[in-house]
Amino acid sequence: MPFLTPFKEAAHLFEGFEHTAWRLETRRGYASDRNGPNWSRWRSGEDVSQDPPDAWRQNVAAKTAAGARFERVRLVDDPPTPGQQFLLARAPRNVAAGEDIRNLYRTDAARLGLPNYDFWLFDSRTVMRFVFDDDDTTLGVILTDDPVDVVAACRVRDAAWHYAIRTADFARAVRSSG
Repeated sequence: MPFLTPFKEAAHLFEGFEHTAWRLETRRGYASDRNGPNWSRWRSGEDVSQDPPDAWRQNVAAKTAAGARFERVRLVDDPPTPGQQFLLARAPRNVAAGEDIRNLYRTDAARLGLPNYDFWLFDSRTVMRFVFDDDDTTLGVILTDDPVDVVAACRVRDAAWHYAIRTADFARAVRSSG
């Protein structure tokens, strides 16, 4: 049985990786978003795409300035759920910091055989798989450097990245179809 690690105990990986941090996001929404202060601002129609830099974006900016890459692919339903719409609305702030965020429709992800769980892949060496409860609250993460798990994550990354659409292009397409 894999060991569940509190997320805070694994957060050092975001500063310690050398080359790439890549994420697959599969949830239809996250409790951390719904419970945060920006959710109600967004629901009331406020622009939540730009905020002053926080620790996350400062780290992204520093790492990308040093030549590392932060990348993620978000699976999106058609039509997008409110949680996915919120992430689309918030994405410009992370992109401005240096993240390359792309989106892939869930039907395409299923066709590609992508998994239905969230994970980060660091330097193609370490996988951080998230564990959530039924309310989309993060319970912790499972860390592994097992070559079988790492190679599987690399295959998922390569397939998802090939078909995913840059956030700005995806957001324009979603707005024009709604």
